[in-house]
Amino acid sequence: MDQVYWPKCQKCQNGDLVPLSDFGSQGAAIHYKAWVCTNPDCGFNLKIRNGDVYINEPIMSGATHNTRSH
Repeated sequence: MDQVYWPKCQKCQNGDLVPLSDFGSQGAAIHYKAWVCTNPDCGFNLKIRNGDVYINEPIMSGATHNTRSH
């Protein structure tokens, strides 16, 4: 099995930037929609939404998220 190395976070130099994926409104997978630092004290994130790039948006806990039924 190949080892995967993610880039170091350029903000904190401690965490790695890992990609996150999501699903679009029609259910299609959107790969690498966001990159987030693995260091919880850092919080750096980079997100793509509707073709625009957003840096360091607030990170919310997913614990209160209501899932949609299909």
